[in-house]
Amino acid sequence: MKIAIHGRNFNESARPFIENMFNELKQRKIEVQLSKQFRVFLDQIGIQHHSELVYERPEELFDAKLIVSMGGDGTLLETVSHVGRRVIPAVGINTGRLGFLATVPPERIADMITALETNQFRVDERTLVAIESNLDLFDGLNFGLNDFTITKTDTSSMITVHTYLNHEFLNSYWADGLIVSTPTGSTGYSLSCGGPVLMPHSQNFIITPISPHNLNVRPLIVEDTAVIRLEVKSRSNNFLVSLDARSTIVDENTQLTVKKADFTAKLIKMKDDSFLNTLRSKLSWGLDMRN
Repeated sequence: MKIAIHGRNFNESARPFIENMFNELKQRKIEVQLSKQFRVFLDQIGIQHHSELVYERPEELFDAKLIVSMGGDGTLLETVSHVGRRVIPAVGINTGRLGFLATVPPERIADMITALETNQFRVDERTLVAIESNLDLFDGLNFGLNDFTITKTDTSSMITVHTYLNHEFLNSYWADGLIVSTPTGSTGYSLSCGGPVLMPHSQNFIITPISPHNLNVRPLIVEDTAVIRLEVKSRSNNFLVSLDARSTIVDENTQLTVKKADFTAKLIKMKDDSFLNTLRSKLSWGLDMRN
C-alpha cells in the first residue's frame, strides 16, 4: 500500500504517537511519500520517518491509495488542495485545536492504520466550491472545500458586493465582506458570522455577509447548482479574495463567478466517526455550563 502524508508542526504531546505511526508504517512495509514542508519539519525535530520520497507540488504526488493530513482543519484543507482532481481519499489526524474535519486523535493512530489496511472505514464525499475569474487567482487551484470569501483590505471603509444569482440580481451587500460557503464550511467562518450549520451532504451553498451595514440582511441558503456572480466596489479600488487558506488582493475589475466544482473531495472516516457527535463535542451542545 502507498500513502502520502502532509502535515504541520504539532505539540510535543503528540510526538510519541507520531513516532509510533512511522515505525508501524515501516513494519507493515507501507510505502510513504511526505510533503516537502512536513519532511523538513520532521527532520528538524529529529523524528525518524523512514522515507526518502518527497513531493513539493501536487503533480509530484505519487499514486497513493490515500493521503494523511497531520494537523488541524487548516492542514486538511491544504491536503485537499494537493489532491485536487485526482480525488485521493484524505484522512485527518487532529494535532491541532478544533477538529471538525480532522477527527482522528493522535492516540488512535494505530487503530486508524489497522482500519485502513483492513478497509474498515467509510469514504465521505464532500462538495467543493469553484471560482471562475478573468485572472489566475490561486495558481490554478481554483477550488476549495470550505468557502470562498471577499473582504475589505482596509480597516475603515466597507465594500459593496453586487450579487447575482443565476443571472438575476439578488442584493447589494454593504458590508466588510461576503462568504460563499459549502456545507462542510458551514462550521467555519460562516458560522462565526451568524450563518447556519448544514449537514455535510446538503446540496446547498450559504451566502453569508460579514458585518453588514443593514441589519435586515441575513445569511441565505441557495441550491449548490446555482451560479453566483459577484461585482465588488471599494473606496480603495481593491479587495481581498480567499479560497480556504489561500488569499490574494485584486482590483475592482476582477470578474468573479462562484459555482460547484465538477469533482468532489473524499474524506476517510472511521466507522464510529459521526458528524452529530462532532457537533455536540466541538460546540458543547447539550452541556449546561452552570453545572
